[in-house]
Amino acid sequence: MKNRSLPALLLLLSGCSSPQSVLEAYGQAAIALKDLIVFIVLVAIIIWLAVVVFMAFAFLRRQRQPVLDSRSERTMMVFLATATAATAIVVALLTVASFYTTRALNSSGAADLTITVRAQQWWWQFIYADQDQRQLFQTANELHIPVGRTVRLRLEAADVIHSFWVPSLAGKLDLIPGRENILTLRAEKPGVYRGQCAEFCGLQHSHMAFLVIAEDDDEYQRWSAAQRLDGAAPSRAEAIAGQAVFLTKPCATCHTIRGTPASGSIGPDLTHVGSRRTIAAGLFDTTRGSLAAWIADPQTLKPGNNMPVVPLSADELRQLSAYMESLR
Repeated sequence: MKNRSLPALLLLLSGCSSPQSVLEAYGQAAIALKDLIVFIVLVAIIIWLAVVVFMAFAFLRRQRQPVLDSRSERTMMVFLATATAATAIVVALLTVASFYTTRALNSSGAADLTITVRAQQWWWQFIYADQDQRQLFQTANELHIPVGRTVRLRLEAADVIHSFWVPSLAGKLDLIPGRENILTLRAEKPGVYRGQCAEFCGLQHSHMAFLVIAEDDDEYQRWSAAQRLDGAAPSRAEAIAGQAVFLTKPCATCHTIRGTPASGSIGPDLTHVGSRRTIAAGLFDTTRGSLAAWIADPQTLKPGNNMPVVPLSADELRQLSAYMESLR
């Protein structure tokens, strides 16, 4: 029996780890939220223990003295008054703790970097700008930030209400059409942190993930400099042919690849799509095979998304996937 139950137990334990956990906090805001959660849990445990002890005491006292006298009644009234006062104090204490945690989440200090986050069904657009708010470049579904720096995110929604949530770095905040919300991130440790839309936004809500990649300053500066460059000119014959396919098909009317005539704004900027870790908002790892599968039939893989099926021959599909992979 033990041998049979062991695999089931191991399967259950595998659910205890997750790339999205509020208890694995590596950002200032997330740490403040974790501390609040731990504090509330400890208070709840203390209250539960106090209630259990009182119930045990009352039960034993009742066994010894079945009939209540006037002294017992006075003791009970004092206890009820004390419990009421303690409840008011606990509620006030939790309210104050929540208030100061909320203030920590809504830091309004100076930011080292400001990034515009635009959510739409069902992907994320990240727009990087200079100090004068002139756009430098944009990427999709992958947000790079420097470790130990305060990053201000300007949250916008292009269609319906979405919600930006990276549990290991900050609490969630809604993105509302026609309104700009501000969220502050500060990662204290390098790493890759998974984020997710946390507000139901339509058919593919569950497939609207993104990655926050926190890097050392030098590594971040190298990445940023590379992102400002135009798309790499293809060198292999297959990729060169793929660029021609891209520019002659409807792809170029929806997507931008800097350094080419393609300047569409409906879909994600593909200037460096080959360097991203995932495609389709976290649906697949970025490989030539997944790129080809997505191009061939995006509606089967992610029904309802805004990318149409573009008729391509087998040769054109191979060439186009080679070109996409080369854009690093």
